[in-house]
Amino acid sequence: MTSKPWLRHYPEEVPPSFDYPKHNLAYFLTRTAELYPDATALDFMGKTMSYRELNEAACRFARSLQGLGVRQGNRVAVMLPNCPQTLIAYFGTLLMGGIVVMTNPMYTPRELEYQLKDSGARTIVTLDLLFDRVRRTAESAGLRQLIITSIKDYLPIPQKWLYPLKARADGLDRKVAYGNGVYAFLALLRRSPSVTVSVQVDPDRDVALLQYTGGTTGLAKGVMLTHSNLVANTIQNRLWAYRSQPGREVYLAALPFFHVFGLTVLLNQAVYLAGKLVIVPRFDPAQLVRTIRRTRPTVFPGAPTMYIALLQRRDIQAGDLSSLDICISGAAPLPMEVQDRFEALSVGRLIEGYGLTEASPVTHANNIWEKRKLGSIGIPFPDTEARIVDPATGEEVPPGTIGELAVRGPQVMKGYWNRPAETAQALKDGWLLTGDMARMDEDGYFYIMDRRKDLILAGGFNVYPREVEEVLYEHPAVQEAVVAGVLDPYRGETVKAYIVLARDADASQEELTAWCRERLAAYKVPRIYEFRDSLPKTMVGKVLRRKLLEEEAERSREEETE
Repeated sequence: MTSKPWLRHYPEEVPPSFDYPKHNLAYFLTRTAELYPDATALDFMGKTMSYRELNEAACRFARSLQGLGVRQGNRVAVMLPNCPQTLIAYFGTLLMGGIVVMTNPMYTPRELEYQLKDSGARTIVTLDLLFDRVRRTAESAGLRQLIITSIKDYLPIPQKWLYPLKARADGLDRKVAYGNGVYAFLALLRRSPSVTVSVQVDPDRDVALLQYTGGTTGLAKGVMLTHSNLVANTIQNRLWAYRSQPGREVYLAALPFFHVFGLTVLLNQAVYLAGKLVIVPRFDPAQLVRTIRRTRPTVFPGAPTMYIALLQRRDIQAGDLSSLDICISGAAPLPMEVQDRFEALSVGRLIEGYGLTEASPVTHANNIWEKRKLGSIGIPFPDTEARIVDPATGEEVPPGTIGELAVRGPQVMKGYWNRPAETAQALKDGWLLTGDMARMDEDGYFYIMDRRKDLILAGGFNVYPREVEEVLYEHPAVQEAVVAGVLDPYRGETVKAYIVLARDADASQEELTAWCRERLAAYKVPRIYEFRDSLPKTMVGKVLRRKLLEEEAERSREEETE
């Protein structure tokens, strides 16, 4: 086992270990509502709700579920963008002992059907705009109750600020008589009492959240995160941000809550600290700038693409970002060039962290106010162990050696839902094998090289896409870059770069090749370039490298048939 060299870099205020409370995850809300009842819990496009009001609504929703026959341990799918109803349904389900299944509102019927069938969810909370899509999968997926809400239930905002949902309400509005297992969200709340719901859970064993992996490398798996997992990771994040003050922080919620990064670092964290959640229903850079100016957030977790988008705004000035104190980048590697430029524009700290769904999700982060290392994901959180192992043998390797990152801690999942074989492959004696290639330096700082599956084998040499991407990002004309390995008859694989140029910028393949040759070994330099207007991404901003490779395979098939 590693000797934990990172502990000597802990700030004095951060304990290496903590006694995490054992309770229902929803206790964060009930406790905050008792201590700060009149504090603003959320700001949704200017509409606010206090912690007292949020807690009462969550209790009403919990009673509503019980009245519909939902019992402890049943799965309840929540298919909503960021809005007040998301918080109400999330905490309400937890209060009555249910298991929340966060579902992406952009899912196609096929994707939705797979997740509902796999989880066994019989109840779903969704938008009227998505009713037709959900209804088409209801019977085959085994749904019994559809709880329908509308953004207009809490604020009449233009539909364009929602995710670009193409589904129609299909005539469903307040004039329609609900029935046959279809219920109106507000009607359920109004007819249910707001008395406190108290269901005993076993925090270490009972699952609070069934969170599906992104599915970027195959079928998504349901990750079982217990109440203890999520309570621990919420507190670990709070310990790391030790200067954050209860009742004073303003969290900019541009990350979707249906992603575990947004769920823990924003929703759970804000409620635990009685902070104000400024809820953004969809990421739109222009709207985000206006929201920042209006609400003056202090904490802004995001994906690198969000910070890149803000840097590209011509209308943004340093004063617009002056309220920001903590910006935490996750979900994808943070290019150092982006980190430097963003911090130069604001007075806040933009740090890179690391996590994965299976760890609730955060395991590492750079110090916010003390020593950090650019290009590093930082050091392990309190009570979190990490080591680099040989993928073939599982043995720990010396500092500086590249291997697979393994982590262990109270935030690590219980396992995969109904997948004992895959659980056994991922968890070894409590250690979670992340599938990420990394190294640890002598100081205990960790560096992610790339996913094992993304490693490029070019002519017998290992090429790590992130290293090449960092060099491309340094070029002033490059706004976004992603590197992947494509088939090559001679080298096995060759390096291809997908480039999005900055606005009004220009750069040729020859110019970028010369730039890379000055900074990289010859075998790492991209041989092929594809200039694009945009890159395919998940809703949280992670580039879908798999999608790019699928496009490559389709092009190859078409060329073979010509």
